Amino acid sequence: MSTHTTHSTKEAFYFVTFTCYRWLNLFETTAIYDYLPFWFSKMKEQGCILNGYVIMPNHLHMILYVSAEVKEFNMVIAESKRFLAYEIVKRLKSLGRDDLLKILSDGVQEMERKKGKRHQVFRLSFDAKVLYTLKDIEGALDLYPYSSARFYEFGERSAIEVVHFHLMGE
Repeated sequence: MSTHTTHSTKEAFYFVTFTCYRWLNLFETTAIYDYLPFWFSKMKEQGCILNGYVIMPNHLHMILYVSAEVKEFNMVIAESKRFLAYEIVKRLKSLGRDDLLKILSDGVQEMERKKGKRHQVFRLSFDAKVLYTLKDIEGALDLYPYSSARFYEFGERSAIEVVHFHLMGE
């Protein structure tokens, strides 16, 4: 996993993964799926275009095209994770999941706590690797109920907008 690595290649496809703290099933527990179309649209506004995704109960895989307009890819991902974390915490509170909130609170490192951080929702870093070939891109796509595979396999659209990777060079 390429933790704490600066990813500076632009006009490229990336396979990005990040994981919930302690592999907790936070996506599933909070049923966050309805929030993700908005979340992905915010990344698109910053120049990261979603080409594929798989949402598992405790982690997320994405294929993102990083356009030339992206200022700092690492910052886009970091800020996106932060806002997703806020929504997860909000939902855990509304569900009365004090057990999970305590685990997330206890997971905050002391230096981060001094800066005001209250919950460690995700593992500290993320993994991102450039996909260089069509075979790499197609291999990263997967069939799962909360994924873009049905878009590629059957042309079915969902609430989350996906731009076909073939259109990126046009």
